Amino acid sequence: MKVSRRQFVKGSLAAGIAATSPFYINRAMAASKELRIYAWAGYITDEMLKDFKTKTGIHATFTPYGTNDELMNSLRATDGTGFDIIMPTVDRVPGYLDFNLIQPLDTTRINWNGCLDSAMSGSEVGGVINGKRYFAPSDWGTEAICYNTEEATVDPKNLSYGDLWKPEHNGGVAVRGHSALVGIGLWLEQQGKLPYPLLDSYKNEKAMRANFDVILKVAAEHKGMIAQFWSTENEAQGAFRTNGAIIGQTWDSTAFKLQSEGEPIAYGAPKEGALAWMEGFVIPKNANNVDAVYEFINWYYTPEAGAMFVKSTGYNSTSKGAEALLPEATKKFFSSSYSEKDLASLWWWPIQEPWYVALRNEYQDRFLSA
Repeated sequence: MKVSRRQFVKGSLAAGIAATSPFYINRAMAASKELRIYAWAGYITDEMLKDFKTKTGIHATFTPYGTNDELMNSLRATDGTGFDIIMPTVDRVPGYLDFNLIQPLDTTRINWNGCLDSAMSGSEVGGVINGKRYFAPSDWGTEAICYNTEEATVDPKNLSYGDLWKPEHNGGVAVRGHSALVGIGLWLEQQGKLPYPLLDSYKNEKAMRANFDVILKVAAEHKGMIAQFWSTENEAQGAFRTNGAIIGQTWDSTAFKLQSEGEPIAYGAPKEGALAWMEGFVIPKNANNVDAVYEFINWYYTPEAGAMFVKSTGYNSTSKGAEALLPEATKKFFSSSYSEKDLASLWWWPIQEPWYVALRNEYQDRFLSA
């Protein structure tokens, strides 16, 4: 699934910055009940909730989570009850359907004119299942190399996942367990050291175990270099602020936040390809206020709401026209982080089915305990 930033920008410019009018469907019914949002920590701000209520009359509450696994476990524990809207990554959506935790969208109630066309087409793998769409794209971003420009030893124009494991970075590396294994896998694959193509790991258990046995061996050999493992945004930032990290494999938002605080931090895509993901709005099976969900999605698909999201997170909104409303610092971060070649070489996370997630977690645990 190759969707470049250039394609997103092209779609945005074509639409211009004119706000589209949301579909206010059953507003009185939606406003009579609270909208319960369950999304990534930091994604929904008080400013956004206030603006949503001003525009629609609907009161919404926000409960944060830190990982895809936390979201999945919460919904499984309640059988899809407790929240009206969630924001998983598109590669995990089929897993929710396997457990009968979500419901298809009524696509006629969504103002798709406010969403970038490239996001719609890019989310078909994972977001559309058996002809039904379960996923309305909200944002996308990457996980790549975040580094201290004064202390890390790297060539900004020739970054590699292998740079993490240079001897001079000993004791100063920050990574997330399971995605660090994928980064190492991409590094080894480029050297011809994997028994199967890395993407085959997502297709069957034989290839997954064969590849990850090789990957885990290399990861375990370098574990002593790690200053901190992270699993949430706050942990990743903390690794650089207080725990001695000088280089890491992190989300783009980590570098953006640290940079905005004046830290000497840069972010770049490795030559093996930045890990790219897309998130979006999904309705749990037992949502209590579906009418308000559609109001929220349509509110989000305006330039103003999309820009609020980007300013809060540092990620890239799928709302048409949002980019034109962003501060210069945000625009500069993006242009300095990715070249056109980087954007053409994004490594989009494949579909992660439940069997793969279980094995992935097994290898992650073995890495953490090595």
